[in-house]
Amino acid sequence: MVIFMHRIVIASRNPGKIAEFRELLGCLPVEILTLVDFPGIPEVRETGSSFRENALLKARPVTAATGLVALADDSGLEVDYLDGAPGVYSSRYAGPGRDDNANNRKLLAALEGVPLHQRTARFRCVIAITTPQGGEYFSEGVCEGRIALAPRGEGGFGYDPLFLVPSLGKTFAELGPAVKNQISHRAQALRAAREMLAHILGEKGEGKPGCGSGF
Repeated sequence: MVIFMHRIVIASRNPGKIAEFRELLGCLPVEILTLVDFPGIPEVRETGSSFRENALLKARPVTAATGLVALADDSGLEVDYLDGAPGVYSSRYAGPGRDDNANNRKLLAALEGVPLHQRTARFRCVIAITTPQGGEYFSEGVCEGRIALAPRGEGGFGYDPLFLVPSLGKTFAELGPAVKNQISHRAQALRAAREMLAHILGEKGEGKPGCGSGF
């Protein structure tokens, strides 16, 4: 039986996002909890005007409610042809309560007739870490790509079937987790967040194998 010295809370109920966090933070000697473990904590309205503001809005109440270090991310897709949209509205681009497929359909409709070379875009992720002592820390990651002409691949979630990585010739949904977790915006942000966590918790990040510079 493994006994952890620390517990942290991922401020999310999204299964896909939680899986990525667990994979990318699993090398730290901590017990990783999520909002699934705290059903009494209500959902937070993402009213911020930036990814940083929204991430902090989600992390702060979790630390307040649990007394534990919390991690929250806000991430989204920025399409140059659409002047940075959908941006902070990525998860609700097609409207409140709509699903990933609806968001993807709206994005394809907005880019109808636009050639591939003009469909440059990036995924951006900002992670906020809050501590019971009042500390607030941030990390950021960016992954450049293009919006494919049609969905490709069965993996991932969100806009992954449309986000094409030109150097690999594949969308995020076509990449396996091992590759995606090397290059994604969330992976980049989590690399920096992992180092912050190790410092905050007084760990060296060597509790489990695989805590080198990569994943």
